[in-house]
Formats: sequence, C-alpha cells, structure tokens
Amino acid sequence: MTSDLLLFTGINILMAWSVYIVLMSGTLSFANGGFMAIGGYVAGALTVKAGLPLPLAMLVGAVLCALFAMAVAWPSLRTRGVYLILVTIGVSFCVKNAFEATKFFGGVQGMSGLQGTTVWLVWGTVLAVGLGLWLLSRTPMQRIMDAVREDEMAARSLGVSPAYVKTVCLGAGAAIAAVAGAFYAHHMFVITPEHFNIFVSVFVVLYVIMGGVNNLWGPVVGATIMTALPELIRELQAWRPTAFGLAIVILLLVRPEGLLAFRTRSAKAADARLEPGVDVAAPHVIAAAPAVREEAVR
Repeated sequence: MTSDLLLFTGINILMAWSVYIVLMSGTLSFANGGFMAIGGYVAGALTVKAGLPLPLAMLVGAVLCALFAMAVAWPSLRTRGVYLILVTIGVSFCVKNAFEATKFFGGVQGMSGLQGTTVWLVWGTVLAVGLGLWLLSRTPMQRIMDAVREDEMAARSLGVSPAYVKTVCLGAGAAIAAVAGAFYAHHMFVITPEHFNIFVSVFVVLYVIMGGVNNLWGPVVGATIMTALPELIRELQAWRPTAFGLAIVILLLVRPEGLLAFRTRSAKAADARLEPGVDVAAPHVIAAAPAVREEAVR
C-alpha cells in the first residue's frame, strides 16, 4: 500500500505540474487527461508490441504528445475564455473516443501486458521535472510567461507573441502529462479508455487550484493532499468526488488563491534596484522596464 501511495502521489504531482505550466501562460486546459492517455497508449504499444524499454518508449510518447498538443493549440488559441476551455474538453473527449475506435490499441477492451513502473523511476522523474521548473523560474522565460499571463496586450507591445508562448507551454504540459500517463499505464498492467475520462482532467485542475497556482510548490501540496487523504481515510473512498468538491468550495471561500498563495519571484534583485519603486511581484511591469529605460535614454 505504501509503495502504491508513493507511486500515485508522484504521478499526480506530474499531472498537476502539467496543468501548472499551462496556467503560467494564462491558459486553463482540461485536455491533460487526453494527453495522459496518449502517453500511456503510445508508450504501451512501444513496450508491449515493439519491445522498447520503458524510458525510451516514454520519451517517444512525450515528444509525440507535445507535437500533437501544439498542433491542436495553434488554431484553438483563436478562441478565448470559456470557449477555449470547451475546446480543450472536446480534445479530451476526441482522444478518448479515438482510442476506443482503434483496434491496434485494443479498442474498448483496452491494452494489457504493461509493466515496468517503479517508485524510484517515478520519483526520479518528479525530481527532474521539479528541478527543471525551478530553473525555469530563474530565467527570463519565466518573466515572459508572467507578462503574457498578466497582460497580453502589454506583452505583444514588447515584441512577445502570446500565441507562441501559450503553444509552447501547452506542448510542455502535454509532454509532462504523457510521461505521467506512461507511468500510470505501466503500473496498472491493463488500461482502457475509461481510465482517462474527463474527470481525470477535472481532478488534476482542482489539485492545482487547491495547492495554489502562483508557484510550483502549490500543485505539489494539492496533489499530495488529495492523493493521500482518501487512502488514509478509507471511508472517504466512495465519497471522494463529494468530499473533493466540498473541500474546493470551502477553500475558494477561505483562501481563493490556494493553500500556498505566494507568487514565485521571477526577477532578480538587480532588476528591482534599477527601477526604484517597482514591485518585483508585478511581472508585467518588470517585463516592460527595459523598454521604459530605452525610451528614457532616447
């Protein structure tokens, strides 16, 4: 039980980060359950039918899933708000139905014979992805994503393409979700399209909302709590959706920004000293600071 709990916690943390990196660009996606299915089925086909080792199959699945997500994102980003959310929900349903209708992947009966996931492999990947996100928060790319999230018009005026940033973030999130899907599939031994329904995407988004969307530690806290709590209190298993929804409603009323509400600081202290009075928590102001300085010199 302990090993399974650790394994599923690691998988859910990866899934939460796959939503978090998309939210960093100001986009909310409910397609990550579908991306998880792509990673699981592609990696499963490569390991079971082609005999590839799991790490290599997982990498291939992540790359293919990222390319698919970016191909879908480019036309989808013409929509905004609730319409974009509906597009991502549609993508999740389409992926699920596609696997149900494809005999190569077992159709509605699913695929069997998948194995190879270990706790060490999952948590090694969690540490690698977490390190990558932490390093990203120390780069100018973090400030670019913050600028797009805070004010697309201001970012566009500085020469940043919001559509490009959002597409790259969605592709990165899809790749992480595909890796999580590969781990999940090779632990379950048998997978069916029903394992990747829309509720998977909804739960993952709620992990991030519960933990906090402003820093990379919030998704970790949210995923850990909501994975461990039903396992520790077995009586809640049948009431998991109800308890989950009630917890989210209460949290939104008490702490709208999640359990960890602090924002990741995306600017170095040197940047703040150049502009007296500039708040380092305002990424769009920091992104605009170089342009303001150049205009002042002229």
